[in-house]
Amino acid sequence: MGTLLVARHGETTWNRDGRIQGWAPSRLTDQGQKQATALGTWLDERYGVDRVFASDLRRTRETAAAANDGYGGLPDPEFETDWRERGFGTMQGLYAEELLDEFPGHDRDASVISLDAAPEGGEGIPTFRGRVESAWDRAIATTDVGETTLVVTHGGVIKILLAKLTDVDPDAALAKSSQPNCAANEIRLDAGSPELVSEEMTGWRTLLD
Repeated sequence: MGTLLVARHGETTWNRDGRIQGWAPSRLTDQGQKQATALGTWLDERYGVDRVFASDLRRTRETAAAANDGYGGLPDPEFETDWRERGFGTMQGLYAEELLDEFPGHDRDASVISLDAAPEGGEGIPTFRGRVESAWDRAIATTDVGETTLVVTHGGVIKILLAKLTDVDPDAALAKSSQPNCAANEIRLDAGSPELVSEEMTGWRTLLD
């Protein structure tokens, strides 16, 4: 039996301001740095991490680095583009309300990640889901019995993974709000049948100043 831990990145300036990040090099806020460090400390108390995968975007790189500071010696991350958030192309950087004005048919109560369109230079949902599922398959294949792999990624990616694990309609899952920044999820890899053990873990908040 192996374990897969999947965590969202820390708070960014664009999270705080309500802007669409996509693949933008947005940085963690001071609060986001504290969240990621606390996450690392919390993980160190509970898990022996053998491998780290992360999206190659700036906010996940910074989260992995801060988590390492809290953990005190995580393995060097392996950065992969397949763990990136959905690409929004020319819509990147807009405020969510501005994107909704561009696509008036989109449910204004649903997350912009669920937009059923491919913005110019961005990704449609099938392309996004396909690469995330490829990353998921690789993470499972490289986590041996008794090992624990940590993945540092994004809100939309986590929605796709949880939909796979809980048999929730993926479109409905994408429409929901993202998990809080630095929320973690534990997945047990048992005989080729992954099982969600714990969802949206934020126990590290007790470690914040």
